[in-house]
Amino acid sequence: MKSQQPNNPLHGVKLADILEFLVNRYGWEEMGKRINIKCFTQDPSIKSSLKFLRKTPWARTKVEQLYLDSL
Repeated sequence: MKSQQPNNPLHGVKLADILEFLVNRYGWEEMGKRINIKCFTQDPSIKSSLKFLRKTPWARTKVEQLYLDSL
């Protein structure tokens, strides 16, 4: 049985869904300006960005915070 996390707004939201939302809202260029990471500024793609964000906690935190700020 899954535990509920009422104070976690990201609970149940997939990283891929977060990234797609942000790309649709801001586009790669604006995301690269807001969060200066190579996977957003040089030949960006969902696949390469997911791979990087899953390995890099500080970058994932920044992406998740941008998502929360955008809601």
